[in-house]
Amino acid sequence: MTADTLARHAASSPEQDPVSDPVYAIGVGPGNEAFLTQRTQQCVAEADVIVGFDTVVDRVADIGDAEILRCSYDDQTERLAEFAERVAAGQRGVAALWGDPNISGYQFLGRVERAVDRPVRVVPGISSVQIAASRSRIPFEYATFASLHRRGELTGEFDRLAEALGRGRHLLVIVRPYDWMPPEIARALLDRGADPDTTALVLEELTLPDESIEETTLAALAAVEQTAQDRYSDRTILTVRATHSDD
Repeated sequence: MTADTLARHAASSPEQDPVSDPVYAIGVGPGNEAFLTQRTQQCVAEADVIVGFDTVVDRVADIGDAEILRCSYDDQTERLAEFAERVAAGQRGVAALWGDPNISGYQFLGRVERAVDRPVRVVPGISSVQIAASRSRIPFEYATFASLHRRGELTGEFDRLAEALGRGRHLLVIVRPYDWMPPEIARALLDRGADPDTTALVLEELTLPDESIEETTLAALAAVEQTAQDRYSDRTILTVRATHSDD
């Protein structure tokens, strides 16, 4: 990059031009404050207004003095419209998402991008998926990931996961409370030909004081009869260790 190009880039950089300051979409980590990155804390401390779901913004509400716009699935459109008005008026805006926005928050991230008239810059965080991979001793190179925590039909995802497992790849799966929890996912994989003896781990509340890890098999997990809300947390990840893998 030439000196002239560098000079033009510096002159147009969002950090140098308050009018075009980006909105930051930050990852607040898996829940434990020890996993909140310094960059995320800096963005929160400098923000005028923060938007996000209740449980997410609770993780950063005591940093700085930004106004918090709490939203739910039912009123997120209205809250994001209010957030966009504040940003358009010149306030520094931050959207807060669980874990790492690149892992499972892309639907909310897309809504933020459509709502505001500024660039949206993603600040990566530590995802519970990364923690789950570490606890399960699963290298990402030999794993297939899926987030079921979204609206819509999931048949194609289960086809993809079963095919990957059949090729010897481990699985890292974020569940969807409360219709696609570990037993339902295990049954979907078995229906598609997965080996019943395949090792599965149910990881809940990762990095939090009540973290738990249950090691079982797909067959045993599929046989569980339960009310999902009573049996499993909504912060659950299922990992499946392939019978034959290159790791």
